[in-house]
Amino acid sequence: MPSEHEQLNQLTNQIIAAAIAVHRALGPGLLESAYEPCFGYEMAKRGLTFEQQKPLPVVYDNLQIDCAYRLDFIVNDAVIVETKAVKRISDVHVAQVLSYLRLLNKRVGLLINFNVKRLVDEGVRRIVNNFPE
Repeated sequence: MPSEHEQLNQLTNQIIAAAIAVHRALGPGLLESAYEPCFGYEMAKRGLTFEQQKPLPVVYDNLQIDCAYRLDFIVNDAVIVETKAVKRISDVHVAQVLSYLRLLNKRVGLLINFNVKRLVDEGVRRIVNNFPE
C-alpha cells in the first residue's frame, strides 16, 4: 500500500496532467473563468472527485465568517487547487494557498497559472503545509 506521501504525489501528478491537457487545448490568454470549468471537466474525465468553489469559513474569537473565501477546487478531499490566469504568480497567491491549507489542515496545494507559455515549465507551483517536499 502506498504511503500518504506517495498517494499525494500520484494525485498531484494526475491533477497537473489534467491542467496540462486544458492548457495545451486552450493556450494562454483567456480569463480564469474560462479555464476553471474546463479544468474541472478534465479532472472528472480522469476519475478525480472534487468540490468546486467550496466556501471556506474563517473563525476569529467567537465570530464565524461563513464564506470568507472560496476554494477553486479541493480534489479527493486531499489537495487544494487554486487556479489563476495572471501575468505572474506573486507572493500573495502563494500565501493564499498556504492559508487555505492551514485553515483546512490539508498538506498539499497546487497553484496553477494558465496564463503562461508552457504550463509544465512555469505554470505550476506545489505548496506544502507540514509535509515533506
